[in-house]
Amino acid sequence: MIRFECDYTTGAHPKILEALVSANGEACPGYGEDEHCQRAAAMLRDLCQTPDAGVHFLVGGTQANATVTAAALRPHQGALCAQTGHINVHETGAIEATGHKVLALPATDGKITAAQIDQYCLAHHADLAREHMVKPGMVYLSHPTELGTVYTLAELEAIYEICRRWRLLLFVDGARLACGLAASDVTLPDLGRLCDVFYLGGTKAGLLFGEAVVIPNPNLDFDFRYLIKQHGGMLAKGRLLGVQFEAFLKGGLFLEIGRQEAAQAMRLREAFLAKGFGLFVDSPTNQQFPILPDRAVEALGKKYSFEVWARVDEGHTAVRFCTSWSTTDQDVSALIADIQAL
Repeated sequence: MIRFECDYTTGAHPKILEALVSANGEACPGYGEDEHCQRAAAMLRDLCQTPDAGVHFLVGGTQANATVTAAALRPHQGALCAQTGHINVHETGAIEATGHKVLALPATDGKITAAQIDQYCLAHHADLAREHMVKPGMVYLSHPTELGTVYTLAELEAIYEICRRWRLLLFVDGARLACGLAASDVTLPDLGRLCDVFYLGGTKAGLLFGEAVVIPNPNLDFDFRYLIKQHGGMLAKGRLLGVQFEAFLKGGLFLEIGRQEAAQAMRLREAFLAKGFGLFVDSPTNQQFPILPDRAVEALGKKYSFEVWARVDEGHTAVRFCTSWSTTDQDVSALIADIQAL
């Protein structure tokens, strides 16, 4: 079985493993207070052009999302996000478990707009019963979204302006940020100046595990490590995160991996389009969502693993093919040949 169902089916990029092996015999302080974490944090601050930002390394995306939300919101506040947003649909109520409501907005191709956020806040503040309702306190975006789409810099800047107007924190989930940077005009310095907090994901980009949370907002960064500990995120062998992120950031490896993932996905996209299959959403990233006849889903499923996404009509289903750092030219070529043969 050739696997395309997600971007974390294999272990780690060889350069990540080499770094781990090289540092394996070192004796380091625990809980992320080692020199590897310090160097990786400094590298990320430089890349983001945020010299005073807090940088914290956590193990996984849901852990990062829950910890950030707990730090960002007061007890009466909730997080605005797309209806398809990861915190709304794929985290088993992790945000609600922190005591905060997810305030879902209708999404277009996985994205929400500054106008929607503004309209929601206007309606909330105009309601005479507003003090009996959850107040929006943060906007949660993911880049790329759950549907592989990306925000443009102009869209992100417009959302930032609305967040400032309504005193909302802006949080960007970057579980797949390496690919999002490769497929958009948004850069790390852009995120550094527009976001109160965001993270660069490693789990879905060639690390064994790890997400690097960057907090340009000093008020949000205050006492953040206490919340990391409280949420089970303070890894005793924290150096394992620092070592991986040092290698991930060195020489722009994260960007190289993001570009590689997107390039392989574009090969698949063109093959599906050439065969006459439509797309459920227009994604420029490593997640592709062709709409296939059911017979094609069955035929490809005998050799390839992929995710069934949505029923489109009686005879067609939208599916997701996801490329990764380890997706080979040979595997993509084999799939293209089988698409052509359908």
